[in-house]
Amino acid sequence: MDFGLSEEQELLQETVRGFVDRECPPSRLRELFDAGSGHDPGLWKGMAEMGLLGLGVPEAWGGAGLEVLDLALVAEVLGRGCVPGPFLGHALACQALVLGGSDAQRERWLPALASGGALGSVALAEDGERWDPEDWTLAPRRGRLHGSKLYGPCADVADLLVIGIRGGGLALVEKGAPGLRREPLNGVDRTRPLARIELAGTPCELLGADPGVAARVRDAGLVVLAADAFGVASRLVQMTVDYARVRQQFGTPLAQFQGVKHQLANMATAIEPTRGLFWYAAHALDHLPAEAPRAAAIAKAHITDRALETARAAVELHGGLGFTWECDVQIWLKRAMFDRAFLGMPERQRERSATLGGW
Repeated sequence: MDFGLSEEQELLQETVRGFVDRECPPSRLRELFDAGSGHDPGLWKGMAEMGLLGLGVPEAWGGAGLEVLDLALVAEVLGRGCVPGPFLGHALACQALVLGGSDAQRERWLPALASGGALGSVALAEDGERWDPEDWTLAPRRGRLHGSKLYGPCADVADLLVIGIRGGGLALVEKGAPGLRREPLNGVDRTRPLARIELAGTPCELLGADPGVAARVRDAGLVVLAADAFGVASRLVQMTVDYARVRQQFGTPLAQFQGVKHQLANMATAIEPTRGLFWYAAHALDHLPAEAPRAAAIAKAHITDRALETARAAVELHGGLGFTWECDVQIWLKRAMFDRAFLGMPERQRERSATLGGW
């Protein structure tokens, strides 16, 4: 049995790495981070031309027809480069339409989302850290929504919002709909800004009738966040190794000190073995549906925790420079913080994992 990636998957990651290195080097990332918009239309257009916006969209609707594992592999590379933009929310909006949309809804939205002609996002959370479908309280009345949702990633620039509603359902709300207001929130990660969604009698269109669709979209989000966090941590390990090789103390590179070697080794060995967690969770979403919810929860909890620990160690090993705005390490640190919190903290995912495991 082969537990590695296929040649096509390795080529996919290599191609995306080349794009990130070329189009979003650290200097460009710093410009976008300082600006705080979190969205570069030119960068987004390049991702659309590569076909990244429709990875999980069937070919019949203009996408690549790939699996969640391929989506996670791309998320890993984007996390490694800390690439800003709406990829997370857009990918989940596509998943919602693929899994739960009617033929008419798919025909209308998926070709535009896959080509970059439209930008999608999701708004799932409610006050009180209610991320999960069974906890949502927002309910449509006569085809309209009254209330609010939190933490829509790049929702302020989205053409289509997928809204979580009571009973584990989903609803579509279009840009410019009456009563729709999107308020930017002050989030820690400037590469993926968040918005509060206010709905005052806003017309909506229900997305399918299967309450399991929202849970599957949530689980896909957990896997994408885990993959992103793995990429973040991997890059931080490399950045810290490179810094330790050139930064000198008492005329000797930091990397020559035994204590520093131990810390670097601990960082690498903490994150590298977790790769299989998001690989398996992504595979399960496509092929082992009974195991997928627990595998996704475990991957999100464990990898995002390890990523934040790696980020803190990277800050420490960069010394007095590490915690400052001028040091790029803080960009990856904040990305790790976002990955850990979005869709529910690790302790919540561990509780879900225990419940799903019958503990």
